[in-house]
Amino acid sequence: MIKSPTLRLLLGLLVTLAAVAGFSSYTLKQLDGLEALQTQTIDLNRHDSLLLLRVESDLNMIGLRLRDMTRRPLKEDIGEFRDEIDRLHADLQDAIEEEEKLTPATRRADQHAELIRALKDFWQSSDAVFAAANAGHHAAARVLASTTLFRQQAALAARVSHLLERNNEAERRADQKVASIYEGVERDMYAFLAATIVAIVLTSLYLIYSNRRTFERMESLSRQRRILAARLITVQEEVLRSVSRELHDEFGQILTAVGAMLARAERKGVPPDSPLRTELTEVREITHNALEKVRSLSQMLHPSVIDDYGLVKGIEWYTDLFQKQTGIETRTSILGNPVRITGQPAIHCFRIVQEALNNAAKHSGSKTAEVEMIFSERSLAVNVKDFGKGLLQTKKPARRGLGLIAMRERAELLGGSLNISSSPDKGTTVSLKMPLPRDGRTVETVEAKNLGEAVSPRI
Repeated sequence: MIKSPTLRLLLGLLVTLAAVAGFSSYTLKQLDGLEALQTQTIDLNRHDSLLLLRVESDLNMIGLRLRDMTRRPLKEDIGEFRDEIDRLHADLQDAIEEEEKLTPATRRADQHAELIRALKDFWQSSDAVFAAANAGHHAAARVLASTTLFRQQAALAARVSHLLERNNEAERRADQKVASIYEGVERDMYAFLAATIVAIVLTSLYLIYSNRRTFERMESLSRQRRILAARLITVQEEVLRSVSRELHDEFGQILTAVGAMLARAERKGVPPDSPLRTELTEVREITHNALEKVRSLSQMLHPSVIDDYGLVKGIEWYTDLFQKQTGIETRTSILGNPVRITGQPAIHCFRIVQEALNNAAKHSGSKTAEVEMIFSERSLAVNVKDFGKGLLQTKKPARRGLGLIAMRERAELLGGSLNISSSPDKGTTVSLKMPLPRDGRTVETVEAKNLGEAVSPRI
Protein backbone atom coordinates (compact mmCIF):
# COMPACT_ATOMS: atom_id res chain seq x y z
CA MET A 1 0.00 0.00 0.00
CA ILE A 2 1.37 3.39 -1.00
CA LYS A 3 1.46 5.88 1.86
CA SER A 4 -0.21 9.22 1.30
CA PRO A 5 2.23 12.15 0.96
CA THR A 6 -0.22 14.46 2.74
CA LEU A 7 1.53 14.29 6.14
CA ARG A 8 4.96 15.02 4.66
CA LEU A 9 3.55 17.86 2.58
CA LEU A 10 1.84 19.37 5.63
CA LEU A 11 5.09 19.08 7.59
CA GLY A 12 6.93 20.81 4.76
CA LEU A 13 4.28 23.53 4.70
CA LEU A 14 4.61 24.07 8.47
CA VAL A 15 8.41 24.28 8.19
CA THR A 16 8.09 26.78 5.34
CA LEU A 17 5.59 28.90 7.27
CA ALA A 18 7.83 28.81 10.35
CA ALA A 19 10.81 29.89 8.24
CA VAL A 20 8.79 32.73 6.71
CA ALA A 21 7.57 33.83 10.15
CA GLY A 22 11.11 33.69 11.61
CA PHE A 23 12.63 35.61 8.72
CA SER A 24 9.84 38.19 8.84
CA SER A 25 10.40 38.67 12.58
CA TYR A 26 14.14 39.02 12.02
CA THR A 27 13.61 41.55 9.21
CA LEU A 28 11.16 43.59 11.30
CA LYS A 29 13.61 43.62 14.19
CA GLN A 30 16.38 44.85 11.90
CA LEU A 31 14.10 47.54 10.51
CA ASP A 32 13.10 48.64 14.02
CA GLY A 33 16.78 48.88 14.95
CA LEU A 34 17.44 50.86 11.79
CA GLU A 35 14.59 53.22 12.54
CA ALA A 36 15.82 53.71 16.11
CA LEU A 37 19.34 54.34 14.83
CA GLN A 38 18.11 56.96 12.39
CA THR A 39 15.86 58.75 14.88
CA GLN A 40 18.07 58.48 17.98
CA THR A 41 21.48 58.92 16.44
CA ILE A 42 21.58 60.27 12.91
CA ASP A 43 18.68 62.72 13.05
CA LEU A 44 19.60 63.79 16.61
CA ASN A 45 23.22 64.32 15.64
CA ARG A 46 22.28 66.36 12.61
CA HIS A 47 19.96 68.62 14.59
CA ASP A 48 22.57 68.97 17.33
CA SER A 49 25.22 69.77 14.72
CA LEU A 50 23.03 72.55 13.32
CA LEU A 51 22.73 74.07 16.79
CA LEU A 52 26.50 73.72 17.36
CA LEU A 53 27.08 75.46 14.04
CA ARG A 54 24.84 78.26 15.29
CA VAL A 55 26.88 78.42 18.50
CA GLU A 56 30.10 78.40 16.52
CA SER A 57 28.80 81.19 14.28
CA ASP A 58 27.91 83.31 17.30
CA LEU A 59 31.36 82.68 18.83
CA ASN A 60 33.01 83.70 15.58
CA MET A 61 30.93 86.88 15.49
CA ILE A 62 31.99 87.60 19.08
CA GLY A 63 35.61 87.01 18.06
CA LEU A 64 35.24 89.54 15.23
CA ARG A 65 33.76 92.12 17.60
CA LEU A 66 36.56 91.54 20.08
CA ARG A 67 39.06 92.16 17.30
CA ASP A 68 37.27 95.39 16.41
CA MET A 69 37.30 96.42 20.04
CA THR A 70 41.04 95.93 20.45
CA ARG A 71 41.86 97.76 17.23
CA ARG A 72 39.98 100.89 18.24
CA PRO A 73 42.06 103.94 19.07
CA LEU A 74 42.78 104.31 22.74
CA LYS A 75 40.71 107.46 23.05
CA GLU A 76 37.52 105.82 21.73
CA ASP A 77 35.12 104.06 24.08
CA ILE A 78 34.54 100.30 23.52
CA GLY A 79 31.31 100.33 25.54
CA GLU A 80 29.32 100.82 22.35
CA PHE A 81 29.99 97.15 21.55
CA ARG A 82 28.04 96.14 24.65
CA ASP A 83 24.65 95.97 22.95
CA GLU A 84 25.85 93.76 20.09
CA ILE A 85 27.75 91.50 22.47
CA ASP A 86 24.62 91.17 24.63
CA ARG A 87 22.54 90.28 21.53
CA LEU A 88 25.05 87.60 20.57
CA HIS A 89 25.05 86.47 24.20
CA ALA A 90 21.26 86.01 24.14
CA ASP A 91 21.30 84.15 20.84
CA LEU A 92 24.18 81.98 21.99
CA GLN A 93 22.44 81.22 25.26
CA ASP A 94 19.25 80.24 23.42
CA ALA A 95 21.18 77.93 21.08
CA ILE A 96 22.97 76.33 24.04
CA GLU A 97 19.69 75.68 25.86
CA GLU A 98 18.15 74.02 22.76
CA GLU A 99 21.34 72.05 22.17
CA GLU A 100 21.24 70.85 25.77
CA LYS A 101 17.83 69.23 25.10
CA LEU A 102 19.23 67.35 22.07
CA THR A 103 22.54 66.23 23.50
CA PRO A 104 23.38 62.97 21.66
CA ALA A 105 23.85 59.77 23.61
CA THR A 106 27.41 59.56 22.30
CA ARG A 107 28.44 62.74 24.21
CA ARG A 108 29.61 62.50 27.80
CA ALA A 109 27.88 64.60 30.45
CA ASP A 110 31.15 66.16 31.60
CA GLN A 111 31.77 67.54 28.08
CA HIS A 112 28.55 69.52 28.16
CA ALA A 113 29.22 70.68 31.70
CA GLU A 114 32.68 71.91 30.68
CA LEU A 115 31.14 73.85 27.78
CA ILE A 116 28.60 75.51 30.09
CA ARG A 117 31.33 76.36 32.62
CA ALA A 118 33.59 77.80 29.92
CA LEU A 119 30.74 79.96 28.60
CA LYS A 120 30.01 81.16 32.12
CA ASP A 121 33.65 82.13 32.59
CA PHE A 122 33.66 83.93 29.22
CA TRP A 123 30.59 86.01 30.06
CA GLN A 124 32.02 86.90 33.45
CA SER A 125 35.21 88.10 31.77
CA SER A 126 33.09 90.02 29.23
CA ASP A 127 31.16 91.72 32.03
CA ALA A 128 34.48 92.64 33.67
CA VAL A 129 35.76 94.17 30.41
CA PHE A 130 32.72 96.37 29.94
CA ALA A 131 32.66 97.26 33.64
CA ALA A 132 36.26 98.49 33.37
CA ALA A 133 35.39 100.44 30.22
CA ASN A 134 32.42 102.06 31.91
CA ALA A 135 34.66 103.04 34.84
CA GLY A 136 36.99 104.80 32.40
CA HIS A 137 39.78 102.25 32.53
CA HIS A 138 39.93 101.86 28.77
CA ALA A 139 43.48 100.59 28.64
CA ALA A 140 42.78 97.87 31.22
CA ALA A 141 39.56 96.92 29.42
CA ARG A 142 41.45 96.60 26.11
CA VAL A 143 44.16 94.50 27.72
CA LEU A 144 41.59 92.20 29.35
CA ALA A 145 39.68 91.86 26.05
CA SER A 146 42.81 91.16 23.98
CA THR A 147 44.14 88.57 26.41
CA THR A 148 41.58 86.82 28.55
CA LEU A 149 38.52 87.23 26.31
CA PHE A 150 40.41 86.30 23.13
CA ARG A 151 41.83 83.25 24.83
CA GLN A 152 38.45 82.14 26.24
CA GLN A 153 36.71 82.80 22.91
CA ALA A 154 39.30 80.72 21.06
CA ALA A 155 38.97 77.92 23.62
CA LEU A 156 35.18 77.96 23.26
CA ALA A 157 35.40 77.89 19.47
CA ALA A 158 37.85 74.99 19.64
CA ARG A 159 35.60 73.12 22.07
CA VAL A 160 32.52 73.60 19.86
CA SER A 161 34.54 72.58 16.81
CA HIS A 162 35.62 69.45 18.66
CA LEU A 163 31.98 68.67 19.49
CA LEU A 164 31.06 69.11 15.81
CA GLU A 165 33.82 66.73 14.83
CA ARG A 166 32.57 64.15 17.34
CA ASN A 167 29.03 64.52 15.96
CA ASN A 168 30.31 64.07 12.42
CA GLU A 169 32.27 61.02 13.48
CA ALA A 170 29.22 59.55 15.25
CA GLU A 171 27.12 60.24 12.16
CA ARG A 172 29.73 58.56 9.95
CA ARG A 173 29.74 55.49 12.19
CA ALA A 174 25.93 55.45 12.15
CA ASP A 175 25.94 55.64 8.35
CA GLN A 176 28.36 52.72 8.27
CA LYS A 177 26.11 50.77 10.62
CA VAL A 178 23.04 51.56 8.49
CA ALA A 179 24.90 50.39 5.39
CA SER A 180 25.95 47.25 7.24
CA ILE A 181 22.34 46.58 8.27
CA TYR A 182 21.17 47.08 4.70
CA GLU A 183 23.87 44.74 3.41
CA GLY A 184 23.04 42.14 6.04
CA VAL A 185 19.30 42.28 5.34
CA GLU A 186 19.92 42.15 1.60
CA ARG A 187 22.27 39.20 2.01
CA ASP A 188 19.78 37.42 4.26
CA MET A 189 16.95 38.13 1.83
CA TYR A 190 18.92 36.59 -1.03
CA ALA A 191 19.80 33.60 1.14
CA PHE A 192 16.17 33.19 2.21
CA LEU A 193 15.01 33.57 -1.39
CA ALA A 194 17.49 30.90 -2.49
CA ALA A 195 16.38 28.59 0.33
CA THR A 196 12.73 29.21 -0.57
CA ILE A 197 13.40 28.42 -4.23
CA VAL A 198 15.25 25.25 -3.22
CA ALA A 199 12.34 24.26 -0.95
CA ILE A 200 9.83 24.95 -3.72
CA VAL A 201 11.90 22.94 -6.21
CA LEU A 202 12.28 20.03 -3.80
CA THR A 203 8.58 20.11 -2.91
CA SER A 204 7.62 20.27 -6.58
CA LEU A 205 9.93 17.36 -7.40
CA TYR A 206 8.44 15.38 -4.54
CA LEU A 207 4.92 16.22 -5.72
CA ILE A 208 5.83 15.20 -9.27
CA TYR A 209 7.31 11.96 -7.96
CA SER A 210 4.29 11.25 -5.74
CA ASN A 211 1.84 12.12 -8.49
CA ARG A 212 3.77 9.96 -10.92
CA ARG A 213 3.63 6.99 -8.58
CA THR A 214 -0.06 7.65 -7.91
CA PHE A 215 -0.90 7.91 -11.59
CA GLU A 216 1.17 4.83 -12.39
CA ARG A 217 -0.74 2.90 -9.76
CA MET A 218 -4.03 4.31 -11.06
CA GLU A 219 -3.02 3.35 -14.59
CA SER A 220 -2.11 -0.12 -13.37
CA LEU A 221 -5.45 -0.45 -11.57
CA SER A 222 -7.26 0.90 -14.63
CA ARG A 223 -5.43 -1.58 -16.85
CA GLN A 224 -6.30 -4.42 -14.47
CA ARG A 225 -9.91 -3.24 -14.39
CA ARG A 226 -10.05 -3.21 -18.19
CA ILE A 227 -8.55 -6.68 -18.33
CA LEU A 228 -11.01 -7.93 -15.71
CA ALA A 229 -13.92 -6.25 -17.50
CA ALA A 230 -12.79 -7.79 -20.78
CA ARG A 231 -12.60 -11.21 -19.24
CA LEU A 232 -15.98 -10.85 -17.54
CA ILE A 233 -17.62 -9.65 -20.74
CA THR A 234 -15.94 -12.40 -22.75
CA VAL A 235 -16.98 -15.03 -20.23
CA GLN A 236 -20.49 -13.60 -20.22
CA GLU A 237 -20.72 -13.82 -24.00
CA GLU A 238 -19.32 -17.34 -23.99
CA VAL A 239 -21.84 -18.36 -21.35
CA LEU A 240 -24.65 -16.80 -23.35
CA ARG A 241 -23.34 -18.53 -26.48
CA SER A 242 -23.24 -21.84 -24.63
CA VAL A 243 -26.72 -21.39 -23.20
CA SER A 244 -28.01 -20.33 -26.62
CA ARG A 245 -26.46 -23.41 -28.21
CA GLU A 246 -27.93 -25.66 -25.53
CA LEU A 247 -31.37 -24.13 -25.96
CA HIS A 248 -31.21 -24.42 -29.71
CA ASP A 249 -29.60 -27.83 -29.98
CA GLU A 250 -30.90 -29.69 -26.95
CA PHE A 251 -34.25 -28.20 -25.99
CA GLY A 252 -35.04 -27.28 -29.57
CA GLN A 253 -34.47 -30.82 -30.75
CA ILE A 254 -36.45 -32.24 -27.84
CA LEU A 255 -39.41 -29.96 -28.53
CA THR A 256 -39.16 -30.72 -32.25
CA ALA A 257 -39.17 -34.44 -31.52
CA VAL A 258 -42.15 -34.06 -29.16
CA GLY A 259 -44.03 -32.17 -31.84
CA ALA A 260 -43.26 -34.81 -34.46
CA MET A 261 -44.33 -37.61 -32.11
CA LEU A 262 -47.60 -35.82 -31.36
CA ALA A 263 -48.24 -35.39 -35.08
CA ARG A 264 -47.65 -39.11 -35.69
CA ALA A 265 -49.90 -40.03 -32.79
CA GLU A 266 -52.58 -37.77 -34.19
CA ARG A 267 -52.45 -39.50 -37.56
CA LYS A 268 -52.54 -43.09 -36.21
CA GLY A 269 -56.00 -44.42 -35.61
CA VAL A 270 -57.50 -41.42 -33.92
CA PRO A 271 -60.94 -40.59 -35.36
CA PRO A 272 -61.33 -37.00 -36.59
CA ASP A 273 -64.17 -36.34 -34.18
CA SER A 274 -62.36 -37.87 -31.18
CA PRO A 275 -61.70 -35.61 -28.19
CA LEU A 276 -58.19 -37.07 -28.05
CA ARG A 277 -57.37 -35.62 -31.47
CA THR A 278 -58.39 -32.16 -30.21
CA GLU A 279 -56.21 -32.49 -27.12
CA LEU A 280 -53.26 -33.77 -29.19
CA THR A 281 -53.64 -30.78 -31.51
CA GLU A 282 -53.62 -28.35 -28.57
CA VAL A 283 -50.55 -30.03 -27.05
CA ARG A 284 -48.77 -29.92 -30.42
CA GLU A 285 -49.53 -26.19 -30.78
CA ILE A 286 -48.25 -25.52 -27.27
CA THR A 287 -45.11 -27.48 -28.08
CA HIS A 288 -44.68 -25.49 -31.30
CA ASN A 289 -45.09 -22.17 -29.42
CA ALA A 290 -42.58 -23.31 -26.81
CA LEU A 291 -40.17 -24.25 -29.60
CA GLU A 292 -40.53 -20.79 -31.16
CA LYS A 293 -39.94 -19.09 -27.81
CA VAL A 294 -36.86 -21.25 -27.19
CA ARG A 295 -35.49 -20.37 -30.61
CA SER A 296 -36.27 -16.67 -30.05
CA LEU A 297 -34.59 -16.76 -26.63
CA SER A 298 -31.62 -18.56 -28.18
CA GLN A 299 -31.31 -15.84 -30.80
CA MET A 300 -31.52 -13.07 -28.17
CA LEU A 301 -28.85 -14.71 -26.03
CA HIS A 302 -26.50 -15.05 -28.98
CA PRO A 303 -27.76 -14.13 -32.47
CA SER A 304 -26.51 -16.81 -34.81
CA VAL A 305 -27.19 -14.47 -37.70
CA ILE A 306 -24.06 -12.55 -36.66
CA ASP A 307 -21.91 -15.65 -36.96
CA ASP A 308 -23.50 -16.60 -40.25
CA TYR A 309 -23.90 -13.26 -42.03
CA GLY A 310 -22.01 -10.64 -40.00
CA LEU A 311 -22.78 -7.52 -38.00
CA VAL A 312 -24.83 -5.63 -40.59
CA LYS A 313 -27.38 -8.43 -41.03
CA GLY A 314 -27.45 -8.97 -37.28
CA ILE A 315 -28.36 -5.32 -36.59
CA GLU A 316 -30.96 -5.32 -39.36
CA TRP A 317 -32.48 -8.46 -37.85
CA TYR A 318 -32.53 -6.94 -34.38
CA THR A 319 -34.05 -3.60 -35.45
CA ASP A 320 -36.93 -5.50 -37.10
CA LEU A 321 -37.39 -7.57 -33.94
CA PHE A 322 -37.14 -4.45 -31.76
CA GLN A 323 -39.82 -2.71 -33.82
CA LYS A 324 -42.16 -5.71 -33.46
CA GLN A 325 -41.59 -6.00 -29.70
CA THR A 326 -41.82 -2.29 -28.76
CA GLY A 327 -43.89 -0.73 -31.52
CA ILE A 328 -41.20 1.93 -32.05
CA GLU A 329 -40.61 2.51 -35.74
CA THR A 330 -36.92 1.72 -36.22
CA ARG A 331 -34.95 2.31 -39.38
CA THR A 332 -31.49 1.00 -40.31
CA SER A 333 -29.31 2.86 -42.82
CA ILE A 334 -25.99 1.66 -44.21
CA LEU A 335 -23.53 4.18 -45.70
CA GLY A 336 -20.26 3.38 -47.41
CA ASN A 337 -18.97 -0.05 -48.39
CA PRO A 338 -20.05 -2.59 -45.73
CA VAL A 339 -17.40 -4.90 -44.30
CA ARG A 340 -18.31 -8.31 -42.94
CA ILE A 341 -17.69 -8.18 -39.20
CA THR A 342 -18.06 -11.33 -37.09
CA GLY A 343 -16.74 -12.74 -33.85
CA GLN A 344 -16.35 -10.80 -30.64
CA PRO A 345 -16.13 -7.33 -32.30
CA ALA A 346 -19.53 -7.94 -33.92
CA ILE A 347 -20.99 -9.11 -30.59
CA HIS A 348 -19.66 -6.05 -28.71
CA CYS A 349 -21.00 -3.64 -31.34
CA PHE A 350 -24.33 -5.47 -31.41
CA ARG A 351 -24.65 -5.28 -27.59
CA ILE A 352 -23.99 -1.53 -27.65
CA VAL A 353 -26.73 -1.01 -30.24
CA GLN A 354 -29.02 -3.32 -28.28
CA GLU A 355 -28.45 -1.41 -25.01
CA ALA A 356 -28.91 1.97 -26.72
CA LEU A 357 -32.24 0.91 -28.29
CA ASN A 358 -33.46 -0.61 -25.01
CA ASN A 359 -32.65 2.67 -23.20
CA ALA A 360 -34.54 4.59 -25.88
CA ALA A 361 -37.56 2.33 -25.41
CA LYS A 362 -37.45 2.68 -21.59
CA HIS A 363 -36.69 6.36 -21.09
CA SER A 364 -37.02 8.50 -24.21
CA GLY A 365 -40.73 8.20 -24.98
CA SER A 366 -39.86 8.41 -28.67
CA LYS A 367 -42.03 6.82 -31.35
CA THR A 368 -39.17 6.48 -33.82
CA ALA A 369 -35.54 5.42 -33.70
CA GLU A 370 -32.71 5.11 -36.19
CA VAL A 371 -29.54 3.05 -36.42
CA GLU A 372 -26.97 4.47 -38.80
CA MET A 373 -23.84 2.53 -39.84
CA ILE A 374 -21.17 4.52 -41.67
CA PHE A 375 -18.31 2.50 -43.15
CA SER A 376 -15.08 4.23 -44.13
CA GLU A 377 -11.76 2.83 -45.23
CA ARG A 378 -10.39 2.37 -41.72
CA SER A 379 -13.30 2.75 -39.29
CA LEU A 380 -16.96 2.12 -38.63
CA ALA A 381 -19.24 4.69 -37.02
CA VAL A 382 -22.53 3.52 -35.53
CA ASN A 383 -25.09 6.13 -34.46
CA VAL A 384 -28.22 5.13 -32.52
CA LYS A 385 -30.69 8.00 -32.45
CA ASP A 386 -34.03 8.54 -30.77
CA PHE A 387 -36.24 11.61 -30.96
CA GLY A 388 -37.65 11.71 -27.45
CA LYS A 389 -37.20 13.70 -24.25
CA GLY A 390 -33.43 13.71 -24.04
CA LEU A 391 -31.29 12.89 -21.02
CA LEU A 392 -32.05 16.09 -19.11
CA GLN A 393 -35.72 15.14 -18.61
CA THR A 394 -35.29 11.43 -18.14
CA LYS A 395 -34.85 9.49 -14.94
CA LYS A 396 -31.75 9.73 -12.84
CA PRO A 397 -28.62 8.54 -14.68
CA ALA A 398 -27.65 6.33 -11.75
CA ARG A 399 -30.47 3.91 -12.61
CA ARG A 400 -28.97 3.39 -16.06
CA GLY A 401 -25.33 3.69 -15.03
CA LEU A 402 -24.44 0.00 -15.33
CA GLY A 403 -25.67 -0.17 -18.90
CA LEU A 404 -23.66 2.91 -19.82
CA ILE A 405 -20.56 1.50 -18.11
CA ALA A 406 -20.95 -1.79 -20.00
CA MET A 407 -21.29 0.14 -23.27
CA ARG A 408 -18.10 2.08 -22.60
CA GLU A 409 -16.24 -1.09 -21.60
CA ARG A 410 -17.25 -2.77 -24.85
CA ALA A 411 -16.19 0.31 -26.80
CA GLU A 412 -12.76 0.10 -25.15
CA LEU A 413 -12.56 -3.59 -26.03
CA LEU A 414 -13.16 -2.61 -29.64
CA GLY A 415 -10.35 -0.07 -29.45
CA GLY A 416 -12.87 2.67 -30.18
CA SER A 417 -14.74 5.44 -28.43
CA LEU A 418 -18.30 6.02 -27.26
CA ASN A 419 -19.99 9.41 -27.13
CA ILE A 420 -23.48 10.31 -25.91
CA SER A 421 -25.08 13.61 -26.86
CA SER A 422 -28.55 14.81 -25.92
CA SER A 423 -30.76 17.88 -26.08
CA PRO A 424 -34.06 18.49 -24.25
CA ASP A 425 -37.04 17.42 -26.39
CA LYS A 426 -34.70 16.67 -29.32
CA GLY A 427 -33.61 13.18 -28.42
CA THR A 428 -30.40 11.34 -27.65
CA THR A 429 -27.65 10.03 -29.92
CA VAL A 430 -25.27 7.24 -28.92
CA SER A 431 -22.23 7.28 -31.21
CA LEU A 432 -19.71 4.46 -31.46
CA LYS A 433 -16.56 4.71 -33.52
CA MET A 434 -14.41 1.61 -33.92
CA PRO A 435 -11.39 0.85 -36.12
CA LEU A 436 -11.41 -1.58 -39.04
CA PRO A 437 -8.44 -3.64 -40.25
CA ARG A 438 -6.32 -1.74 -42.75
CA ASP A 439 -5.73 -4.81 -44.91
CA GLY A 440 -9.43 -5.24 -45.74
CA ARG A 441 -9.75 -8.66 -44.11
CA THR A 442 -12.89 -9.83 -42.38
CA VAL A 443 -13.10 -8.34 -38.91
CA GLU A 444 -12.87 -11.23 -36.46
CA THR A 445 -11.47 -11.40 -32.91
CA VAL A 446 -10.13 -7.88 -33.01
CA GLU A 447 -10.20 -7.50 -29.28
CA ALA A 448 -7.60 -10.21 -28.97
CA LYS A 449 -5.20 -7.75 -30.52
CA ASN A 450 -6.46 -4.85 -28.41
CA LEU A 451 -6.34 -6.67 -25.10
CA GLY A 452 -3.53 -9.17 -25.52
CA GLU A 453 -3.92 -11.58 -22.69
CA ALA A 454 -7.22 -10.03 -21.60
CA VAL A 455 -9.29 -12.44 -23.71
CA SER A 456 -9.99 -15.77 -22.05
CA PRO A 457 -10.37 -19.01 -24.09
CA ARG A 458 -13.82 -19.91 -25.28
CA ILE A 459 -15.94 -22.30 -23.30
